[in-house]
Amino acid sequence: MQRRTLLLGLAALPLAACATTPAAPPTAGPPITLVSAFTGRTSGRGHFRVWLTGDERRFTARLNGTVKGREGARVLTVVEDFAYDDGQKDRLTWVFRETGPGRWTGKREDTVGEARVIEENGVIRLSYTADFRSPSGVNRLGFEDILYGLPDGSIVNDAVVTRAGIAVASVRFVIRR
Repeated sequence: MQRRTLLLGLAALPLAACATTPAAPPTAGPPITLVSAFTGRTSGRGHFRVWLTGDERRFTARLNGTVKGREGARVLTVVEDFAYDDGQKDRLTWVFRETGPGRWTGKREDTVGEARVIEENGVIRLSYTADFRSPSGVNRLGFEDILYGLPDGSIVNDAVVTRAGIAVASVRFVIRR
């Protein structure tokens, strides 16, 4: 996702906060896996919020996930079509490869190296680094996501965003079938 306006704010942030990892609420819904969460068509709304400035960028997204292969060696491809409230549109595609029980690696056009995915206790933890281009240059950001189901069947993706290891922003994306 290209976040030109917010990234300008991120580039100016002082390194004053501590990194943190989001946690699933104690009243989470049914357990989810990467395949159960992203196979088929889903859509959702979300926002990206810079903590220091309070700037927020809202978006909607349509996702389409397909899985190939047999259990233990599956490949899950998730195409994400984003539409931002400022009119910008973006398409990104995740390709996740199953590496073992509850373990995946993933890659997207903007990731640096591979993402790590752990399915455990009914939630998904996703960790990755991505480069985002802005008029001022490239911003390398880290993402620590946790995805969990709600009792109504929707899925929440909460993320803490870091720059140089310091927490600077958050993302919340609520996905529905």
